[in-house]
Amino acid sequence: MKSNYLRCAGRELHYVEWGAPQAEVVIAWHGLARTGRDMDEIARHLSGERRAAPSSTAPPRGGGRREAEALGAPDKRWRVICPDTVGRGLSQWSPLPAQEYCLDFYVRQAVDLLQQLGIERCHWLGTSMGGAIGTVAAAGPLRGCIERLVLNDNGPSLAPKAIERIRSYAGAPAAFDTVTELEAYFRSVYAPYGWLSDEQWRRLTETSVRRLPDGRVTPHYDPAMAQQFIHRPDDYERWAEWDSLELPVLCLRGEHSDLLLRETTEQMRLRGPRAAVVEIADCGHAPALNTVAQIGLVERFLAGY
Repeated sequence: MKSNYLRCAGRELHYVEWGAPQAEVVIAWHGLARTGRDMDEIARHLSGERRAAPSSTAPPRGGGRREAEALGAPDKRWRVICPDTVGRGLSQWSPLPAQEYCLDFYVRQAVDLLQQLGIERCHWLGTSMGGAIGTVAAAGPLRGCIERLVLNDNGPSLAPKAIERIRSYAGAPAAFDTVTELEAYFRSVYAPYGWLSDEQWRRLTETSVRRLPDGRVTPHYDPAMAQQFIHRPDDYERWAEWDSLELPVLCLRGEHSDLLLRETTEQMRLRGPRAAVVEIADCGHAPALNTVAQIGLVERFLAGY
């Protein structure tokens, strides 16, 4: 894994890169209040830096036939690029939050990133907001560049009640005296991710923590990024873009997701690119992409199986 910085659409963007430079590219983009380091487990596997199953991974329960089939994933290596969105992680915070914390600006940064890296073809894996960025990009400036799209608990319409729930904690992030307390908070608020090992919870915490001037610790993002829901309340309504897509799409839906409703995924099967939809058992919003079965589903899809 290599850590890098580039100025994209006028703001410094941090990203980590896995795998060989000459390999096929996967852009792995994180969710709303998260960072690119959430993709460590799947990026490590896809890049070939570790081909074994994730350490201490519990066997998936109730995954069904489709998840079981994923365990026979092909042995292929990718170059995986995992950005921190502006205002998250180690990327610059926007001085113009009302204008730049929105899907259109995130897509502009993505386009600039790929151009600077000389990437003409890629696959896209996006969790939640990262999936929406991929959808808008694939329907617009990166049409033809993105060859396959994986949406992790994201679709062209999201449940308003769930958006309000996310906005309520994302816009006013909690702060704690210790990192241990912050980890306990993450374990609670991100319980819908499904099973994570103790090691993975610790890494999630340590890769998404910042210290406030008063010495307390808080999640590593700009709270102003939640202004997206104020200034652009319909930013995640993207049926027009969805219906225009002409590429293979895999949608992973957490079985208990309150953000991506089952009726939405049913429409996704019938409209636009007619996505393949797989429900991930024992997860809500959003699957952590850290188990053998989840990683295998993505790997097989990216390889064209």
